[in-house]
Amino acid sequence: MKTSTPIYLLLVLCLFIIDNSSAQDKRQIDIKYSGRLNRDEANYPGATILTRDDSQQVHLYHNGTDLWCDKAIRYGKENFIEAFGNVKMIQGDTINMSAKYIEYSGISELAFASGDVVLKDPNSTISSDTLYFDRINQEAFYKSGGTVVKDTSGTITSKIGRYLMQQKKYRFTDDVVLTSDDAVINSNYFDFYSDTGKAYLYGPSTIVTENSKTYCEKGFYDTKTKTGYAVKESRIDYDNRIIEGDSLYFDNNISFASATNNIKVTDTINKTIVKGHYAEVFKEKDSIFITKRALAITKQENDSIYMHADKIMVTGKPDERILRAYYNAKIFKTDLSGKADSIHSNQKTGLTQLINLNRLSSSDKFSTTKKPIMWNAESQMTGDTIHLFSNTKTEKLDSLLVFNNAFIISKDTLSDDGYNQINGLKLLGQFDNENQLRTVDITKNAQSIFYVRNDKQELVGIDKAKSGSISILFANGDIEEYTRFNQVDGTLPPESKYLDKDKRLKGFDWREDERPQTVEDLFKEDEPLVLPKIQGLEDYIPEDDFFNDEMMERIDNALEKSYSNVPFTKITLKGGEPFTFDEISKTKFNIVKTVGIPNSIVMGIYVEFNYEELKDLDKTFILDLQKGISSDNLNQIKILKGLTDWNPINFPISLTYKEGKSVINLYESIMTSSQKNIDYYSRVNSLQLFIGYFNGFNLASSTNTILDYTIKMYLKKSSEGTNKIPKNIGYTINK
Repeated sequence: MKTSTPIYLLLVLCLFIIDNSSAQDKRQIDIKYSGRLNRDEANYPGATILTRDDSQQVHLYHNGTDLWCDKAIRYGKENFIEAFGNVKMIQGDTINMSAKYIEYSGISELAFASGDVVLKDPNSTISSDTLYFDRINQEAFYKSGGTVVKDTSGTITSKIGRYLMQQKKYRFTDDVVLTSDDAVINSNYFDFYSDTGKAYLYGPSTIVTENSKTYCEKGFYDTKTKTGYAVKESRIDYDNRIIEGDSLYFDNNISFASATNNIKVTDTINKTIVKGHYAEVFKEKDSIFITKRALAITKQENDSIYMHADKIMVTGKPDERILRAYYNAKIFKTDLSGKADSIHSNQKTGLTQLINLNRLSSSDKFSTTKKPIMWNAESQMTGDTIHLFSNTKTEKLDSLLVFNNAFIISKDTLSDDGYNQINGLKLLGQFDNENQLRTVDITKNAQSIFYVRNDKQELVGIDKAKSGSISILFANGDIEEYTRFNQVDGTLPPESKYLDKDKRLKGFDWREDERPQTVEDLFKEDEPLVLPKIQGLEDYIPEDDFFNDEMMERIDNALEKSYSNVPFTKITLKGGEPFTFDEISKTKFNIVKTVGIPNSIVMGIYVEFNYEELKDLDKTFILDLQKGISSDNLNQIKILKGLTDWNPINFPISLTYKEGKSVINLYESIMTSSQKNIDYYSRVNSLQLFIGYFNGFNLASSTNTILDYTIKMYLKKSSEGTNKIPKNIGYTINK
């Protein structure tokens, strides 16, 4: 015995059948005073026209809100008013709204105002050409441009604005501009709290003051304290500095900014860039302090000088900048590098100093055994203090001074362990146009060791001597010639006559392994750096639309008063027996369908319309089909003569099927069909509108089909003539 497979058909039919008693669901709008009361059924059917007199305006009241105007049209059934002329709407001591025109529904408690609209509350004032005010949620909304004035914070303009009164929060979008005495803020998305003056910026935004311009794509600004921070694509422009970083804090009262993580400070005048992961900038003091892998970059000619230290400070006016790098400071240039406990560079004088601070003890990394050091070409120079001079106009290296314990070493490239060495009390060097040492003079107590070679580059001997001073001429980094003055002694024995200890002058320390060869080498002695996680601001989360589902449901309920019920005389399920039809409520039905018998693949709702002539069907019907999450698709909507005429041979009229709202005019649909169909429907006084599912007689593919729909249908009155529908709070709202 074969058993059939069940198909479940769940269709929920919600019909707008209006009962006069439903008008009492909400309190009626009361008339407190009117100079004259009139009716005009031709233009305002069912409405009362209220007009002021010489003594006072029309006064209306609803649920704690008073409204005054020169003229009002009150629709009693719809519990709705239109107010004209010098309209004022006052809610207790919190809301005061004025306009040329206001619509208000006592059912939805939504007001629409137009014409010089001004809404005031204790914290701020909104001005706009049009404004919506939701009394239930205490929210105001404009979408065609508006202005908000806050006494201490300034004036805010935007294309779209929303005021959530209970939170004292404004949400502005599109072309937002806040103008105050000290700043102008531009943004695309802008949240502002009227009680605290705090603003939250999202999307491309700028804060412009007399002394700075801040850019970010997510940030915060306190209009009262004039402080804020930026956490995405952040940048602050001062007169001649640009500050960038993952997170920037700024205080516009004192022109101060601090930055955290991936910082870059650009000096636009002096072509200097300072990088690091924490920085403080004082504009008025012309100072920068930066740490955590601090790096200063200065462009010279076609090259750049890189300076790194634990901390870097830049101070002084643009033409008098002083750069201080201290604790484990290093400098690198393609033809020069150096290292010291501290490096000071004066832009005005062109002097760069490599020094060790007195804080050091013999156990410190930069103690007296680790003197300041500089490398140029193949030469290494050390001393207690090193001064490097640059030409401030040409930006070329000029000269070099080494004070106390001056020591210069260069490796003899043809021997395994030979070094040319000179030491003395003081060293003076001169650079050529290629930034290489050309001459070196060492004065007072000079000692030297030179590896002497003949024309065939064969080692002749080691020249070791003492003298009062010595002058050396370099070529391409090698010693070309040297001259001793006031020589005390001197020998030139072969290398074999020297003990290893005699090949080194006292204080010899070859430190080539410390020499930075690249910019990255400046950081190789640093401890691993772990950047802090920036909490910052939460991402922008859009609010529900002002016209959200809850609002639209209220509007729907109010607008039911403007709709006529469809003249249904019969609701029929087609699809064969057996099926169950359980009434859940007066507007909801649960239908279970079993397949396996003739016509079971045609399933749906048939709505019957009775008429005397076809012209009676010349009305605008709204059909709203909302599909459930687990439902299969309906696919048919047809006009039929009778319940059995869904088959094409009986000339049904197919209409365009779609989810959501469809506008249907039965008369036009019939009249635009073939002449035969017109005759067909003219001979009867009723028809059926079929909304359902048909699968081409393929019973097998229809098994396990689930149809779960909410169906709403109503007759929309004309929006012209005597049946005017208030348009601004109706379905024509453009969200």
